[in-house]
Amino acid sequence: MKTIPSTSDKASEKTKKKAKPKVIAIPKLTPIHQALQNHLIFSSFKTNVVATPRDWYNTASYTVRDHVVERWVKTAESYYVDDPKRVYYLSLEFLIGRMLTNAALNLGIKDELKEGLATLGRSLEDAVEMETDAALGNGGLGRLAACFLDSMATMDIPAAGYGIRYEYGMFKQSIEHGQQIENPDNWLRYGNIWEFQRPESTYDVKFYGHVVKTHKGEGKDAVEVQYWIDAEHVVAMAYDVPVPGYGTDTVNNLRLWSAKATREFDLRQFNDGNYEKAVEERNETESISKVLYPNDTSALGKELRLKQQYFFVSASIQDILRRYLSTHEIKSEQDWNALPDKIAIQLNDTHPAIGVAEMMYQLVDNHHLPWAKAWSLVVKIFAYTNHTLMPEALETWSVELFGRLLPRHLEIIFQINQEFLHMVNHQFPGECDLLTRVSIIDETHGRRVRMAHLAVVGSHTVNGVAALHSELLKKTLFADFNRIYPGKLTNVTNGITPRRWLNQANPELTKLIETVIGDGFKKDLTQIKKLTPLANDADFKKAFAAVKLGNKVRLANKIEKLTGIKLNTKSLFDVQIKRIHEYKRQLLNVLHVITLYNRIRSGEQGITPRTVIFGGKAAPGYWMAKQIIRLINDVAEIVNNDLAIGDQLKLVYYPNYEVSAAEILFPGSDLSEQISTAGTEASGTGNMKMALNGALTIGTLDGANVEIMEEVGEENIFIFGLTTAQVAETKANGYNPRDYYNGNAELKQVIDMIGSGFFSVDEPNRYQAIVDNLLNGDQYLLLADYASYIEAQDRVAALYQDQSAWVSMAILNVANMAKFSSDRAISDYAKNIWHVSPIDAKAVKATVKSKNNR
Repeated sequence: MKTIPSTSDKASEKTKKKAKPKVIAIPKLTPIHQALQNHLIFSSFKTNVVATPRDWYNTASYTVRDHVVERWVKTAESYYVDDPKRVYYLSLEFLIGRMLTNAALNLGIKDELKEGLATLGRSLEDAVEMETDAALGNGGLGRLAACFLDSMATMDIPAAGYGIRYEYGMFKQSIEHGQQIENPDNWLRYGNIWEFQRPESTYDVKFYGHVVKTHKGEGKDAVEVQYWIDAEHVVAMAYDVPVPGYGTDTVNNLRLWSAKATREFDLRQFNDGNYEKAVEERNETESISKVLYPNDTSALGKELRLKQQYFFVSASIQDILRRYLSTHEIKSEQDWNALPDKIAIQLNDTHPAIGVAEMMYQLVDNHHLPWAKAWSLVVKIFAYTNHTLMPEALETWSVELFGRLLPRHLEIIFQINQEFLHMVNHQFPGECDLLTRVSIIDETHGRRVRMAHLAVVGSHTVNGVAALHSELLKKTLFADFNRIYPGKLTNVTNGITPRRWLNQANPELTKLIETVIGDGFKKDLTQIKKLTPLANDADFKKAFAAVKLGNKVRLANKIEKLTGIKLNTKSLFDVQIKRIHEYKRQLLNVLHVITLYNRIRSGEQGITPRTVIFGGKAAPGYWMAKQIIRLINDVAEIVNNDLAIGDQLKLVYYPNYEVSAAEILFPGSDLSEQISTAGTEASGTGNMKMALNGALTIGTLDGANVEIMEEVGEENIFIFGLTTAQVAETKANGYNPRDYYNGNAELKQVIDMIGSGFFSVDEPNRYQAIVDNLLNGDQYLLLADYASYIEAQDRVAALYQDQSAWVSMAILNVANMAKFSSDRAISDYAKNIWHVSPIDAKAVKATVKSKNNR
């Protein structure tokens, strides 16, 4: 029987046009209860008597994986046969979390799996706890990418993700003596059942060397050609991870690259006693895929980051082109015209922006297309998502580093820039300042390559991730580009997958919702709007409140296990879990905690009991963020041990915040802290996850908070603080934080306590830098928003005492989250940016079933 390449996509297939293959027969799967017994013995080599909890996790995973792979093969087969346009999502992060439960739920076999394990005397919950979170991301960027992959598979959109298979992730966070400690996150210690190594899918990635120029042809037909020579070579090896959709046979692919040395081991050096030298090349090469976001405070750290980005982008684009050429015969230059009709590449932030130059390199240098022809293809293939409004957060690289590491690509970028500026100059003659502002090469800060500018110039569409963010991009950061390319900038508001963040994270709420509106909301979140009338239904409110309390008890038990702190589950659970950064203003939250502490100690009555929970990681080189973590824990040490406070106020730091932790934290939250300075947060997705799980939001009019307010109604959210326009006006008028400090007695008391060492008696000046920042600069206007924030928190506390009203408001928040489904976001991308259509998964299923029955 003639077969086809399935998920492995054999790299040996180059440019020959393939005959349409016959559909392969898939072996019939064993019933789950029998498969569990088979895998325990034949895959884990254990019997029921001696099997460990990890063996049972492995057994359950192998069993579910069989069902995933069956669909995966069919999906790959249909893509190969039908040759649809495919989306390739390039992201430096994919925070996919645990796979077992998600796959079982999406395939509709969780209950059967649970029953099968129970008949063997085992618990699915215990098995799931043995799974390690995949350390492939850090925060919202990576989790968004994972949600998008889930939605693309669920919506039957032909797609694949591309990233890096980090061996150690970012780091595993522990809190010791109040401080963040970074430990290696060895998530692959026990292997990864959900990945498939593809040694046949390897690509050569080059670094360093230099470029030589020569001429090809003779006379007037001679053309200049460039050759990148004397480069160092790294091998990129593929590892594939399945992404099963919900309620469909579609399983898409996440391909992750691991760096391998061209020469593993120098035996001669080893035999001479130079043991370290013998493995030096391998160690240096494989460092590329060791750690997510290596500390870039050093020159070597910066170089490694750029290496990482080019490494995964180059391998991905080579793979994308190889796949295209395996089914499209190229006989002339015109045969390349179909490339944009079959390929859509989405750049998730600036990290993969080098892809624009890499695609030019592949098309011009390796496939010998004329420059103009190649560029006309590139700008039809790429689209770019911007995730930040802060200029300092946009990646730039020194020309010196870039040219040393990627000499040919620097030349390509110079030529792209030259032609771009020539076009701008013709369109806007005499505007020299405009040329300086939009140039891909920044000539004013030591000559740097602006990756965001490269992405904008090389893409057909650029999108922001919330309505406010996209408007601000047009008016501020990319205002010049919006003028040069009218219509190129657009908006796609972020979203979250309800499969992970409701169906999986909050099974009890999911069951409750199913009893009243059915289960259609899991695939079509617009149906959740049917809950609206139930916000005033006494029985439903009682059941909703009981689910919330159960989730809070689960969270409290987990926190007690991790930290030893026992929580009052009847208190208001006030939660801020996200990456630690000054603009996200965890420090403003701390100021409120100290304010409450002072009020309770002063004897104020009627204060609503509150538990404040923080979680999140600070970048290893971000000293101020790490100081904020330490301050939170120092304040907690005082508050939690003050007998006068008791259960009225507790402060805890949840260590090593990750996806599996979020699945407990979001459902257990009463209040969602979304308090960034207006105009700094692009979107945020934690706000969406919190609201979908029945938490009320306290926040500024920033990012997606604006749209959440529009959906749930101003009366069902706690908005405070300056607006984006007011922030700009306040700064323009000469903002002086000391005016607020001197004008607010509660604020002055709080800051003086921090500065005097009240929370750090062993080192009174420990937080002097924080105090100095607040009083002498306060870049993110914490003091300007303090009074408004405290007033909003007082409204929160008052409403929480009226539990009937609180629960009604929480139900209305859940009922109005349809807009924030990642399915809606992916629908927007597919229709307006990628121009792709879903495959007919049912037809594929029917075809394969027909073949198997012969």
